[in-house]
Amino acid sequence: MKNIHLFIAAFIVSCSPTTQSNEEATVNGYKMLLMGNSFFRPYAETLDDMVSYTEIENHDATTVFRGGENGNPYNFWNDSDTNEHQQIKSVLNQGNIELFGMTSGASNDLDTPDILSGIRNWIQYAVDRNPNISIFLAAPTFDFPNGDSNSTRPDWNTFASDNGFDSIQEFYDYYINEMVHKEIVDELRKEFPSTKIFTIPTGWAAKNLAQMNLDNELLDDITMFGPKSTSIFTDEKGHQGQIVIEAGSMIWLSSIYQINLEDFNYDTGFNTNLHQIAIDVMNNHPSSYKFKN
Repeated sequence: MKNIHLFIAAFIVSCSPTTQSNEEATVNGYKMLLMGNSFFRPYAETLDDMVSYTEIENHDATTVFRGGENGNPYNFWNDSDTNEHQQIKSVLNQGNIELFGMTSGASNDLDTPDILSGIRNWIQYAVDRNPNISIFLAAPTFDFPNGDSNSTRPDWNTFASDNGFDSIQEFYDYYINEMVHKEIVDELRKEFPSTKIFTIPTGWAAKNLAQMNLDNELLDDITMFGPKSTSIFTDEKGHQGQIVIEAGSMIWLSSIYQINLEDFNYDTGFNTNLHQIAIDVMNNHPSSYKFKN
């Protein structure tokens, strides 16, 4: 009997790590508030769907959207009489929001004096009511990849060249690291030293997929402009096709929840390895601007 008892005890001990591992695989989701425009909304909405394919529990996101510049933080703040402004404040007033996400604004918005003040005002309002809240800024892609029909906006290559860069990728890297990180995030971190402020480089999904399409590296029949299901962009403004949305949303998932995308059992609907594209983007993102580094 003594030997049997020893065997049972050894069996229980040997099984314990497996049981513990399964328990640890469950991640508690965040209660979050997300506000933005059409270069933000698709990722916020798809994130909810992707989370359902993980072990994350209690993910809870309230979303507030407005189109174009109206969806930037400074316009959400300045338009104080709108239902959206009041809804955002109402959610923050509850005092249980853990993560507050907004767009960093388009590249041409960063010269607007109000861009930093708008983000600052929302962070101050949020922190006053949710002291432990974390903040993220999602950096969108540049718009009008092929210019606009009125010839008032240049195509990406000309836009990059006009600003002294050899490629749109080089210009976007500057936009993320020099403009969003140094001119916005670093300044906000000085003002809110106890608040975690990080960035999600969403726009790399469009930039990288567009370049891969030009280089014939995609494993799908994808056009640069056209229907959402089979194109990089759906219109001249540069709204995202589904292949961009899928890759960009995995960037969000990896950034917010640190999901290992190599093991993420999710069918994007495309043959191109969008998981790897998102992995590469996050690997190249500076660790000091990640949520958890």
